[in-house]
Amino acid sequence: MEANQSIDQIQDFKSKYPKQLWYLFFSEMWERFSFYGMRGMLAVFMVSQLKMDETTANLQYGATQAWVYAFTFIGGLFADKILGLRKSLFWGGILMIIGSIILAVSPKELFFTGIGFSIVGTGFFKPNISSMVGQLYKDGDVRRDAGFSLFYAGINLGALLGGYVCIAVANGTLWSGFVPENMRWNYAFGFAAVVMIISLLTFTQTQKSMGEIGLSPLVTVEKSKRKIYEVLTYIGSLALIPIIILMVANTVYTDYFMMIIGPASILYLFYEMRNFSAVENKKLLAALVFIIFSIFFWAFYEQSGGSLSLFAANNLHNNLLGAELDPNGVNNSSGALFVIIFAGLLGVLWIWMAKKKIEPNTVVKFGLGFLFLAAGFWIFYYTKFFASADGKTSLNLFTFGWFVITFGELCLSPIGMSAMTKLSPQKLQAVIMGMWFLASAYGQYFAGLLGANIAEASENSSNLEKLNTYADGYEQLAIYALIAGILLILISPFVKKLMQDVR
Repeated sequence: MEANQSIDQIQDFKSKYPKQLWYLFFSEMWERFSFYGMRGMLAVFMVSQLKMDETTANLQYGATQAWVYAFTFIGGLFADKILGLRKSLFWGGILMIIGSIILAVSPKELFFTGIGFSIVGTGFFKPNISSMVGQLYKDGDVRRDAGFSLFYAGINLGALLGGYVCIAVANGTLWSGFVPENMRWNYAFGFAAVVMIISLLTFTQTQKSMGEIGLSPLVTVEKSKRKIYEVLTYIGSLALIPIIILMVANTVYTDYFMMIIGPASILYLFYEMRNFSAVENKKLLAALVFIIFSIFFWAFYEQSGGSLSLFAANNLHNNLLGAELDPNGVNNSSGALFVIIFAGLLGVLWIWMAKKKIEPNTVVKFGLGFLFLAAGFWIFYYTKFFASADGKTSLNLFTFGWFVITFGELCLSPIGMSAMTKLSPQKLQAVIMGMWFLASAYGQYFAGLLGANIAEASENSSNLEKLNTYADGYEQLAIYALIAGILLILISPFVKKLMQDVR
C-alpha cells in the first residue's frame, strides 16, 4: 500500500513528478496564502492603522520579516535533532493559526502578539516542508530542479491569491459590499487564519503517503525519553514567543540579533563539517556561497513588501491593461502570477537542456537571476518618466518590471532550494535549508534598512518628489544587482569545482 512505501519506492517514480509532491504542493500553497497575505499588509497596516511614519514602518517591516526567516534556522535545527520534519511542520502550522486568529480578533491592540506566534510557527513549518520535497528524489536525479520549480509554483499560487485578496479586502477595493468597513482589517487577517487551517488539514490527511520521510530522528531513543525531548521543545518554543514579541517591537534588539545569528550559524556549520568527508565539505562550502549571494538578492527583491508597497500605495495609478485594480494588490501578487505561468515551463526547459547537455550550471543560473533583477529595478526607476503632476505613474510599466524580475526569481529561488538539498548530506539538510532561509532573513533585514533610507530621503516631500526619490533608489539597486550577477558568472568555474558532481 501507498502508506507502507519505502523511501526507495517513493523515489523510484516513473512520471515527471512524484505524486507526493502534489500533496506538499497544496499544503504549501495554502500556507503561502496565509504568509504572503499577511506580509503584503504589514507596511500599509503600520502606516495607516498604527500611525507609524514610512521610515519606521520600513524598519519595522524588515525586522518582522527578518525574524520570520531567521527562526527557520532554529526550526530546521530542532527538526533535524528532535522533532523530525513532520512534527515540526504540524507544530509550526498550529502556532501560525493561533497568530492569525489573534490578529483577526484584535489587529491593532495585539499586533505584535499575533506576529510573535506567526514568526515561531513559520520557523517550524517553512524549512521542513522544503526538505521533504528534496527527499522525494534520489541523489543525481535530474528531475529534482523541475520538481522544485513546480513546488515553487505552488508557493506562488498561494502568494498570488493571498497577496491580492488580503490587502484588497483591507483597502476596501474587494468585497466591500460583504465586509463591514470597520472590520476590513479583521477580515483580511481572518482569511490568513482560515487558509492556514486548510494547509494543515491537507498535510495531516496525506502524510501517510510519505513513508518514512520526515519521521523522528530519535527513533532509536527510548519512547518516554523521546517524548520528554519533544515536550521540552514545544514548551521552549512557546517561552520564546514573548521574547520575540519584545525584540520585534524594538528594532534595535533585532540589530543585535542579526549581528550574532549569522556568524553563529556559520560557526555551527563548520562545527558539523568535522563529521563529514572532504568531498561533502566542499559541497557545503559551495552551498555557503549560494547562501551568501542570496542575501543580496532578497535585500533587493523584498522591497516588494516594504518600500515598493508604499510606492504602490502612493505613486501608482489603479489601471492595468484597462482593468481597475488595487495597485498594492498588483504589487503583492503580479510576480506570483508570472511565476505560476512560467515556473512549469522553465522546469521543463531545464529538463530538456539537461538531456541536450546544454543546461547552465547552478552558479550561472544564480548569476542570470541577478541580471534579471537588475533589469526589473531599472524598469521601476524608469517609471519616473511617465509620472503625472500628482506623482502617480504607470501601473502597466511597474507590472512589466515584476514580469522581468520573475525570471530572475525563477533562476535563483527554486534552483537554490534544490541546490541546498543536493549539496548537503541528508543528516544536515534541514539545517542547511534553515540557513538558506536565514539568508532570506538577512535579505529582509537589509531590505528594511534600504527601504528606510529611501523613505527618509523623501520625508516631507511632495508626492512627485517622493516618486523621484524612490525611483532613484531603485536605480541604485539595479546597479548593485548587475555587479553581483557579473561577479557570480565570473566565479562560476571555481564554485563548480567545489560542487563536485552536482550541477
